[in-house]
Amino acid sequence: MGMAGDRAVRDSAQSTDVVVMIRPVRFESNAQTAANNSFQDLGSAPGPAEAQAGAAAGFARLVAALEGEGVRVIVFDDTEVPHTPDAIFPNNWVSTHADGSVILYPMCAPNRRAERRMDILDALASEHSFRVERLIDLSGHERDGQFLEGTGSLVLDRPAGIAYACRSARTDAEVLQRFAATTGYRVHAFTATDADGAEIYHTNVLMCVGTAFVVVCSEAIPDPIERDGIETELRAAGREIVRISRAQMAEFAGNMLELRDADGGTLIAISARALASLSEAQRQALTRWGRLVAVDIDTIEDCAGGSVRCMIAEVHLPMATGRE
Repeated sequence: MGMAGDRAVRDSAQSTDVVVMIRPVRFESNAQTAANNSFQDLGSAPGPAEAQAGAAAGFARLVAALEGEGVRVIVFDDTEVPHTPDAIFPNNWVSTHADGSVILYPMCAPNRRAERRMDILDALASEHSFRVERLIDLSGHERDGQFLEGTGSLVLDRPAGIAYACRSARTDAEVLQRFAATTGYRVHAFTATDADGAEIYHTNVLMCVGTAFVVVCSEAIPDPIERDGIETELRAAGREIVRISRAQMAEFAGNMLELRDADGGTLIAISARALASLSEAQRQALTRWGRLVAVDIDTIEDCAGGSVRCMIAEVHLPMATGRE
């Protein structure tokens, strides 16, 4: 796969009503990702059969909930071989954009690199009538030990062309520069840590940017200059800031995603665990901007250290038939 094109990536709407999800086949805790994912607990993880059963049930609940709210969910099955235990998180290897751009990303864990599947991209075009204009492939950075894990590493403000990114082993500064130069997005990088001082592995566990709101764990950003700079930029974009604590972040309260239904209504997908951690005031703030859709995915959260947002790859591609 090669790099294609040098024009800026263009996005318009922040959220979409079409998503891709990957049905788990051999889900289990991934030892290769545990070293730098403090949200993952190998010690309490169930065996492979129990993990797969729990993940499959949680996956089905989330698909049903989203479809029930009017979101179009395109489901692909994971593969038995190669074994990709984290394939349930497709947002880490691909992002799609309103100008027809598709970006492939370099993944930290070797056993996650096989998650990149051209058959999925081909099916979006041939079976679902989406238009793919160009492929931007950043995955070659893996050879140099440099990683950028999609919209896990990047939380995109699509209309403003800003990519928020907390620095970590999975979010390399050089690849961030390459992403910015290739896409035209302006990167706003910062450092974030958990309660034990460990770096946050993915930006999307501490931050969610919606059309009119942002959820952010400001206390996880220790540098006051960086913290104030992010909040100032978010306010300048006209968004209401809903702050969460580190304890709530640990319950995946930052790992939510704004989506739209077919009629243009807004919903916010979140796990049941994350919703339970929110105060009534936080819930009320969010419901001003969308319907809260909460699903129990405890097995996935416990085993893999990711939540609802990680399970959803939004489709922002234009339709080949002209439907936008």
